[in-house]
Amino acid sequence: MDLVNPGLILSLIIVVIGILIIAKGLVVVRQSEVMVIERLGSFNRLLESGINIIIPFIEQPRAITMIRYRKLGEDYQAITSDEVRIDRRETVMDFPGQPVVTTDNVTVTINGALYYQIIDPKRAVYEVENMSQAVEVLAKTTLRSVVGKMELDKLFESRAEVNNEIQSSMEEAASKWGVKISRVEVQDIAMPEEVESAMRLQMAAERRRRATVTEAEGEKAAAIAMAQGQRESAILNAQGDKESAILRAQGEQESITLVLGAIGDSEENKRTVVGYLLGQSYIKALPTMAQQGERVFVPYESSALLGSMGMFREMAGTPEDAVASHLRSQSPREGLRSGMVGGAASGGD
Repeated sequence: MDLVNPGLILSLIIVVIGILIIAKGLVVVRQSEVMVIERLGSFNRLLESGINIIIPFIEQPRAITMIRYRKLGEDYQAITSDEVRIDRRETVMDFPGQPVVTTDNVTVTINGALYYQIIDPKRAVYEVENMSQAVEVLAKTTLRSVVGKMELDKLFESRAEVNNEIQSSMEEAASKWGVKISRVEVQDIAMPEEVESAMRLQMAAERRRRATVTEAEGEKAAAIAMAQGQRESAILNAQGDKESAILRAQGEQESITLVLGAIGDSEENKRTVVGYLLGQSYIKALPTMAQQGERVFVPYESSALLGSMGMFREMAGTPEDAVASHLRSQSPREGLRSGMVGGAASGGD
């Protein structure tokens, strides 16, 4: 049997070594990833996405240490890993709750989330020993510093302000590590049980106070509206009475003018018309006077007024002309006066 040719064996060994070298030196980098390559321990270049070739044993990728948290129930478990492929995408770090003391000496536990992105992989690898841990510690210390300047009530009202202040405080330090802080979010704020109970009581008292104030304001508005309505009603009634009185006076004036125009506007006729109007007023008042007592006393001057009414009716051609003429033929003033007084006396008896 022929021995194996040593040259063939050597050739096979060289081919196998070449294939291994090519396989070892051929690196495929996925999209949004990058690799930091060192040549003999010194930084050489960055491998971007796509197919790349490195020299095995001479060029090696430099790993970056990353810390991620996994939530197990109520606790968080830290997982540390060395990764040669650096992810350039935005990453969220949900770190465990941190005890923070506010200015009013209340200890609260704050759980936050940090969004960051590696912009410069070279700085992230060479400028800081553990980039993710450094960002986490920076976020925690900044959170304590910002919240420690605020009161508890202000903290609940100003979450957006706290987030923005933490982000702005971290940007300068993180930029030295090639990291961009996108945003910081305060998720949960846990308080001691006694503080939470006191806040519930305070909130209930505040709601009762607001309800009382609202009810009082409603009653005040209703009273004001009612008073304004009564005032406007009184003004309208007074205006109505005024206009009614003016219209009645104008009507009487026009009536007197028409009568005087018909019978003549001498002084005697004017006195007769005035006496007639006053007599009408007496006659209208007599029923009311009779209702207020058993006896009615008619003033002496009323007989003259009633006589003027009779004279007016005669001149105006009213249906009582015959009676008025008969009364005047028998001394109308004396007869009318004595008849009215006698009638009042007989009625009193």
